Amino acid sequence: MNHAVAPSARLRSLDALRGFDMLWIIGGDALVSEIAKVAPNPAVQALCAQFSEHVEWQGFHYYDMIFPLFLFIIGAVLPFSIGKRLESGEPKAAVFQKVLQRTALLFFAGLVFNGLLQFPGWEHVRIFGVLQRQALGYGAAATLMIYTKPRTQAIIAVAILFVYWAIMALVPVPGHPLGSMTEWGNVANYVDRLLLLPGQMYEKYGDPEGPLSTIPAVSTALIGVFAGYLLKSSKPDRQKVLTLVAAGAVCLLLGVAWMPFFPVIKKIWTSSYVLVAGGFSLELLALSYWLVDVKGWAKWAFPLIVIGMNPLTIYFLSEIIDFGKITNYFLSGVLDHVPFGKEILFAVGVLAFKWLLLRYLHEKKTFWRI
Repeated sequence: MNHAVAPSARLRSLDALRGFDMLWIIGGDALVSEIAKVAPNPAVQALCAQFSEHVEWQGFHYYDMIFPLFLFIIGAVLPFSIGKRLESGEPKAAVFQKVLQRTALLFFAGLVFNGLLQFPGWEHVRIFGVLQRQALGYGAAATLMIYTKPRTQAIIAVAILFVYWAIMALVPVPGHPLGSMTEWGNVANYVDRLLLLPGQMYEKYGDPEGPLSTIPAVSTALIGVFAGYLLKSSKPDRQKVLTLVAAGAVCLLLGVAWMPFFPVIKKIWTSSYVLVAGGFSLELLALSYWLVDVKGWAKWAFPLIVIGMNPLTIYFLSEIIDFGKITNYFLSGVLDHVPFGKEILFAVGVLAFKWLLLRYLHEKKTFWRI
């Protein structure tokens, strides 16, 4: 963990949006799940499921875009971080070296998160995972930013989606119909089973962050890169917001139009899923930018900004520290006297203690960055 003062020029809307995204990972989903348990109304339960449950296989909930939204934000930051270095005259080779170092460190952090340091044996080390996909998506998008023009990046982003579709539709999987999109019959999971050992995969049929399905995730990061280009431009704020909204709508329409031919499936990161998740990400960024950076609602967004400036810290600490035990220690007396909704109050408590820790770190200017 390093001590650093956040750069004054950073877009608070990106921090707020990242915080909103992380909110669901660190306890917002658990809170909504508890609300659903006490709400007999089917409409309320369906709404809660949108924010707390992944679809089993095919389809889309808001909860299914938390991961791609984070990768989208990683891409949106690149024109400011990588772009600033290139504009300052730093050699491309030096910038690329830093990108490789960060990619390797983030990938290693993912391995540690998956239990590498518990030494479970190579056959039980999950090689791919959430942080690993973020690392590879970041590395690929950043490298393209360094060595190619935006036009080339756009062509590559589109080409990836079509090539991935062609692979999934035309490469045969033994024992399954050509173009199968089932758990066992699709090409991405088949590649997982060929390259990885059973103990290295999250599911028996494959890994949701496996090697082949990581390729279209690069397009997710590149959608964020284009959003970052727009935000960094000198265009009027109103035009930036309207362009983000329009681009988001186009992505959503294209994703929905593609669904009958290439279904939305998060666990294999289908091309239609990239477009649908990317579309919603663009719309959320437009809203966040308009409210936080244009309208100046940064103070109102401060609780989210606190989370968004230290995502790795709370991601790891949520795995290491028993916040449930802490909450029970301080709130058990209160919970004993609450007539109903104890589980909801407990979930609020867990979220609150995590936020208070992040608030303390924010006050001390302590951020963990790789």
